[in-house]
Amino acid sequence: MSESELQEPCVFLVDDDADIRASLSRALGLRGYTVKTFASAHEFLGTYDGSASGCLILDYGMPTMNGLELQAYLKAAGIDVPIIFITGHGGVPESVQAMKMGAIDFLEKPFKQSILIERIDAAFEADAKRREVNQHQSEIVARYQGLTSREQEIALIIATNPARNSSKDVARTLGISPRTVDHHRARILEKMDVRTVAELVEAALKADLFKTDP
Repeated sequence: MSESELQEPCVFLVDDDADIRASLSRALGLRGYTVKTFASAHEFLGTYDGSASGCLILDYGMPTMNGLELQAYLKAAGIDVPIIFITGHGGVPESVQAMKMGAIDFLEKPFKQSILIERIDAAFEADAKRREVNQHQSEIVARYQGLTSREQEIALIIATNPARNSSKDVARTLGISPRTVDHHRARILEKMDVRTVAELVEAALKADLFKTDP
């Protein structure tokens, strides 16, 4: 995929009914949406890796791999794309399962095109927000990785011990002078692009920098 394709939100339509694919693709295209169609879940998986922004319109009742199975596969693979289910024969249990797994909606055919448009726009907005958050988290992680090993050690102490993160406390823990800690602290705040220890703690929480296994 080109860079422009990655930046432009796309509607990925997966449905084994050729008529549905053609009519929906045409209708959405006339409204200005970029649409890519696939006849099966496996065809979709053969080209999609989660990098392209947009949403997935997914038929529930497909052979080989149905919509819920594809949703579960994407979730297990860590691919988080907003999904709008469309179905001609899905029931309440299927819709509940889909929504529990994060689907935007579960629409029964025939549905009003205006409702689908609303759901697509909501999915695009949700995807853009998620990608913005992920980008911000990646930037925080990159800044942290740019710290020296000593700076990372001190950042860990001051971010995870709010009651005992003074320079004297950190110096006592590491067996170094408070002045040295002050120097490192200033460099840490500068490199992490934060002004205070409180902002450092907030950034660490957002990016899950110091997650510990249970």
